[in-house]
This record gives sequence, C-alpha cells and structure tokens, in this order.
Amino acid sequence: MKFLWRYLRIHVKRIVGVMGIKLSGTLMELLIPYVMEHLIDHVVPAGNVWHVLLWGLAMLCLAGLVRLFNVTANRFSVKTAREVAYSVRHDLYHASLRLSGKQMDRIGLPSLISRMTSDSYNVQSFSQSVQTIGIRAPIMLLGGIAITLTMDAGLAVILCVMAPIMIALVVFVSMRGIPLYDKVQRGMDSIVRVMRENITGIRVVKALSRESYEKKRFSDVNDETARRDIRAGVVMALPGPIVTLFLNVGLTLVVLLGACRVNDGVTEPGVILAFLTYFNMILMGVMGLNRVFMMLSKANASANRIAEVVNTEIDLKVLPPEECAVCDREGMIVFDHVTFSYNDDEQDPAGVYADERFAGGGRQQCLEDIDFAIPRGGSLGIIGATGSGKTTIINLLMRFYDPQKGHVFVDGRDVRSYQPEELRSRFGTVFQNDTVFADTIQENVVFGRKVDGDMMRAAARDAMAAGFIEEYDDGYEHRADIGGANFSGGQKQRLLIARALAAKPEILILDDSSSALDYRTDASLRHAIREHHQNATTIVIAQRVSSIMNLDRILVLEEGRMIGSGTHMELLKSNPVYSEICRTQMGEAM
Repeated sequence: MKFLWRYLRIHVKRIVGVMGIKLSGTLMELLIPYVMEHLIDHVVPAGNVWHVLLWGLAMLCLAGLVRLFNVTANRFSVKTAREVAYSVRHDLYHASLRLSGKQMDRIGLPSLISRMTSDSYNVQSFSQSVQTIGIRAPIMLLGGIAITLTMDAGLAVILCVMAPIMIALVVFVSMRGIPLYDKVQRGMDSIVRVMRENITGIRVVKALSRESYEKKRFSDVNDETARRDIRAGVVMALPGPIVTLFLNVGLTLVVLLGACRVNDGVTEPGVILAFLTYFNMILMGVMGLNRVFMMLSKANASANRIAEVVNTEIDLKVLPPEECAVCDREGMIVFDHVTFSYNDDEQDPAGVYADERFAGGGRQQCLEDIDFAIPRGGSLGIIGATGSGKTTIINLLMRFYDPQKGHVFVDGRDVRSYQPEELRSRFGTVFQNDTVFADTIQENVVFGRKVDGDMMRAAARDAMAAGFIEEYDDGYEHRADIGGANFSGGQKQRLLIARALAAKPEILILDDSSSALDYRTDASLRHAIREHHQNATTIVIAQRVSSIMNLDRILVLEEGRMIGSGTHMELLKSNPVYSEICRTQMGEAM
C-alpha cells in the first residue's frame, strides 16, 4: 500500500480532519445507549417529568449531532477519494503514454483499460471507506467494549473473550483475499480484451454470422471471471456469518446472565437494554472492519496493478551523444545492419509479449541485417509479404523499439540521442489501421499542432480529401464518429494522409495508407506529394507496385531479410520476387 499512501499523504490534513469529525460522531453515538441506561434506571424512577424530557432531549441532540457529523465526514471523504482517484488515473494515463512498444506489448491494451477503470475505482472506494468506516468500525468495537466494562464488568467479559477471536478471523481471511482479487482483476483484463475485439470487429462478426461463436467466447471468459469473483467473495464473506453467530451466542448469554443478575438485584434493567444496543454496535464494528479489510484486499490488488505501470522505468532512455554510435554514412535516414526480434529472450525471458506470432518461446528474427540509407528529400518504397517486417522498420525508425543489433540514424544522429518529442515531431505518419478520433474534421487534421487554417486546407487538397469534406454543410467542422464510422474506407485514409501532411513534416511515412483508394485517386495523391512535399524524405509501405514504382528506391523484404534493393526497372531485371509481384498485379507486359 506504499503506492496508495503516495497519493493519500497529499491530503493528510483533510483526512485527519475527516477522521476527527467521524471520531467525534462515533463517540457521541456510543453515548446514546449510556444516556438511555441512565434515563431508565435513574431518571424515570425519580418521577420527575422535566428531568425525563431533559434527558430525552439530550438523546435527541446527540442523535442529531451524530447525523450532522457523519454527513459532513462522508462529504469530505468523498471529495478526498475523488481527488485521489483523479491523481491515480492521471499518473496512470501519463505512464501509459511513455511506455515503449515492448512494455506495451507485455502489459497489453485491455489490461491498461481495466486498470484505468475498475482498478482505479477500487482505489477510490477504499480511499473513501478508510476515512469513514475505517475509523468508525474500530471505535464502535473498542468503545462498546470499554463502556460495557464500566457498566457491568461481569457481562463485559463475554465480549472481551469473543472480540479478539472475531478480529483475528477477519484479518486472517482478508489476507487470503488479496491474491484472489488479483486474479479477479486479471480476469477483467480478459473480458475487456474480448469485448474490445468484438466491438472493433463487429462488422466482420456479423458478416460471417459468427455472433453465436463470439457470444460463447465472451461467455467463457465472463464465466471464468465470475467464478473467480464468487470464490473471492465466498472467502471474504466467511467472517460475516461466523461473527454473527459468535455475537448472537454472546447476546444470548448476556440476556440469560443479565436476567439472573437483574433478578438477584445485582444489575439494573437499563444496563441490560444498553448492553443489547452495544452488542449491535459491536456487531456493526466487526462487520465494518470486515468490509474495510475486503475493500483493502481489492484496493491492494488494484494498487499493485496500477503501480506496475506507473513505476515502470523507461527502457528506451535517451543517451548522451558520447554513448551513441557515430554515423559514417550520408543520408537523412540510415539503417546500419539492423537486427531485431519482438520476443528477445534477454529482455523477455518469460515470453509474455502479446503478439501471437512470437508465442511459444525461442527467438524469432523479425528483421535481420537490414542496411540502407535514404538521402534528404529522397524516397523509399518497401514491399513484401505480410509479416515480412515492413512496419517493424517504421517502429524502429520512430524508436518505439530498439534493435538488438545495429543502429538507426536520423539526420546523422543515433535515434537514441533524441528526446522522443524532438525525434517524432520530424515525422508525418499514417500507420496501418490508424485512428480517426470522435471530433471535428478540423481537429482530426490539426491534432493540437501549430497548423493554421491554410495549412490544413492545403493538406486536405494534397490528400484528395478536400472534395468530400467541402460537400458537408459544416465543412471542416463536420464531426467524425468514433473510429470514423461515418466515413468510407477511402475517406478515412485521405483524412489520415491530410493529418500527416498538415505540419509539413521532414519525414513522411505512409504505411499501406492508400489501399482503399482507387488507382486514379492514388495517382493524384502521389503527384500532389511529389509536387508540394518534394523536400520531405518519404517512406511508402505498400502492397501495390503502382504506389512505389516511381520512388527513388525500392526495398523488397521476405521473412525479415532484404532480398532486393534498387529502382523499379533494376528490380524487374534482377529480382525474381519483385518481378513476380509485378506480373501478378500489372500483367505479363511487365
């Protein structure tokens, strides 16, 4: 719980104040049965009506103050808990943004979502309860025992014997609950993963009539999480009935012994009534402790999961120039004999990375000895089969990962010497399956950068997007649905290309960004980029030969290896794989 204390200590003055208010209210609540006992045993027998009314008014005032103090404490505790949860979510979000590709693969997006939602909620619930129930429950328990000792030590012995047994039981069970709730939260990760896959792929599911199959898949993970939750709930609920049994036995003994003592004239009737009330208070105290420990178990498991992300050290650290490799080749972009594997055994000995291509252990090269250079303002096309490592080259260039061997240079500097913002601000990028946000077209293109209206509209024209945008009545203020669901595939790609072009990047990367465009639009797009962005160093990853055939150089990849490099005409003559791709796509005339 050290992680959670980091956030609670900021509000320690308010928390102490809340606990003080709650303590005062609980002490007043403990006085009510004591006043009732005095009223029954001493004031009523005296026969003075005014004294009876006065003591009754005192009880009423105590009840009112208890109510006022509890409401005040609860309101402040809610405010503190809300601010703690806000800070936790804030730090978790910012920590998620700085995760490297390898760390993101290890944790997984569904797990990050469940940590941001259900885990942070558990932390918030505990932060609130520890300020209120956490102080009220033990005071109820200990205060009730202490007062009953002053009223009738003989009867209070029953409580003194039972209380330690009940407390020990609650603590023991709660310690068993922490690992169980950790499993429950990991089950939530699986639920989020399946839900996310089904929601994003809902059209595929419906098109292939696989609703029943996906319902079963969701039911399986949901049932497993439910079983874990039930098991944790059963374990944590065990103290409840046992404690109730103990207290009811104690209550029965108090009634029996108390009746005998009243009959013998040793104890007053009001004492017995007060004892019965204090027994209920003590029961509430023990059950409150049980609830606090249950929430502690959940919060501890959730805080550990959040801390795992927040406390994750940056593995892609910025290195000083003297520790970086020196580039001895000319070029805006240089890959110097780069080798890379997603499941590097040295960095991932447990084989926990999420990419199923690399499940099962053992190092599998994704890129092997990649070596090329692109001059400033030059262009490179990359083509190859699915899984050949095309996108991985971009991931290394933008330093989402570091290679195991070799070096990557941008503008003569090792990418490891750049601050992430400094490096990536040079790029305009369209990734595979890139995201259109639920916002206006203008905000999707500008994206919070220093891009004025003229730059935005020019980028839309170059991306062949201005035509469909200006058809809307509200133009660039037209709102996109989540994921751009109200746009066609081609419209989304043109919008994403406009975003990449808007800030006039030094390096333009288009990763399979024109697959949904017709050939005429694709050709117009390529012409506009050559004419208006000729100073940008361009990398185009494509499945279409027509999208890259006019670039300065083309790289052919196969299973992570370079099997060809040159111009379109050079590769046609020298590279059988490239020639076959051309013949397949463009006919025998090639």
